[in-house]
Amino acid sequence: MTEQVTTGGTGTRWHLAGDWFDVCKCAIPCPCTFAQEPTYGDCEGVLVWHIREGSFGDVRLDDLNVLMLGSFVGNPWAGTHTEPFAAIFLDERADEQQRGALGAIFGGEAGGWPAEFGAMFHPEMRGMDIAPIHVEIDEDLATWRAEIPGRVTATAEALTGPTTPDGARVQVHNAPGAEVGPGQVATWGRATADRADAFGFSWERSGKSSKYFPFDWSSPD
Repeated sequence: MTEQVTTGGTGTRWHLAGDWFDVCKCAIPCPCTFAQEPTYGDCEGVLVWHIREGSFGDVRLDDLNVLMLGSFVGNPWAGTHTEPFAAIFLDERADEQQRGALGAIFGGEAGGWPAEFGAMFHPEMRGMDIAPIHVEIDEDLATWRAEIPGRVTATAEALTGPTTPDGARVQVHNAPGAEVGPGQVATWGRATADRADAFGFSWERSGKSSKYFPFDWSSPD
């Protein structure tokens, strides 16, 4: 991966690359990837970012995690959604400078795709907390998992079936609705656990949709 040299709204050069996944209440496949209304008309779920490589100016962000709980009614991709709510957790391993950098990027102040995504969904924030966020992603994408002990659990396994070649992944290219932005490939999964109890979000289920995307963002020109 090549470090970018452009600047964002903060005037600071930044670049993040890593893994993103969600688990949500929609049936498989989640209509979001096709920019359609949620299966049941509304959606709620967990969104997870694992930064493999990242910097904000001179501040390194490698190996840090961010997790968000979110919900909405209608279709945000068409701009017809209502009641968008979110709460965000930052990795407790981040120091004060790193937390400030993550806040600037994921809050949209630093520009780039997170700013575009935030402007599209425009959620009302219910809160923010610093927490231990444990993330595990198999290199072959067989499973992915995130947990904030006692508050959030999100685990999934790659979707497969009798006609899927052994070890192959069910994927979608050129997704019309990719939460990480254009140009990335979605890998489909099935949630094996989806639990949340924080900031007024409360649910517990399994067997619904999950999807994984890599992401690679940088500050805008």
